[in-house]
Amino acid sequence: MTRLLDTDFCCGLPPGLDPLEIGSGQVVQDTPGALLLGIDAGDGTRYSDAQIMDYAKLPRADYPDAPPLRMTVRAAFSHAPDQFRGTAGFGFWNQPIMPGQRLPRLPRAAWFFYAGQPCDMQLAKGVPGVGWKAATLDATRPAFLALAPTAPLAVLLMHNRALYNRLYPIGQRALGVAEALVGVDPREVHTYTLEWGRERVVFSIDGRMILQTHGAPRGPLGFVAWVDNQYAIVTPQGRLGFGLVATPEPQWMRLEALTLATP
Repeated sequence: MTRLLDTDFCCGLPPGLDPLEIGSGQVVQDTPGALLLGIDAGDGTRYSDAQIMDYAKLPRADYPDAPPLRMTVRAAFSHAPDQFRGTAGFGFWNQPIMPGQRLPRLPRAAWFFYAGQPCDMQLAKGVPGVGWKAATLDATRPAFLALAPTAPLAVLLMHNRALYNRLYPIGQRALGVAEALVGVDPREVHTYTLEWGRERVVFSIDGRMILQTHGAPRGPLGFVAWVDNQYAIVTPQGRLGFGLVATPEPQWMRLEALTLATP
């Protein structure tokens, strides 16, 4: 196995990772051996984000990560899922909206994603639209692009429960969506592993597999870890919403270790 990045954050951010701090967001050394990504309490009138990434210094939309690749993160969060506001997480994506970009790009991601209140992202049938999840999606898959022209009709049909149960799994597979609730207390330190292969993605926590999917997103993508105060609402029935949410208390993610390695 070749370790592309292996750090316990004993001396801050290693070469290859860069911080992004917006609003009240801060990326700081918490203790020797831990990095804190946090945002302050706020009323939701301004965007706040604390983020680290491995593509900040690359040309726009040029990402360094491709399968096969294994990510291992040891981390803890400040709040339980029912108390967290906004979003947070770590993994790989293609940042659909970037500065200077005219139009958003279709999203691709494989990550551990914290969808806090009031998020409602119902992308996987049978999985709540809010919570601490393992998730994949790839809106650039040919199967999804072929179905895209039918989206207005599909949204109408999704209001019928029987049609939703029958038809939505087709769209979910086309979009490469797979999700599972993490099922551990994120306030405690856990080891999260994401094995991103060319054909499948495997998510594990403390050595226990929680999700395996054959809908692996195409690379290249970029590594990101973040905490912010955004929310999103996306449902098969056509409910859409995006915005900022108030954070009654400071919220943070404590990173104790990160490894990116190839087999």
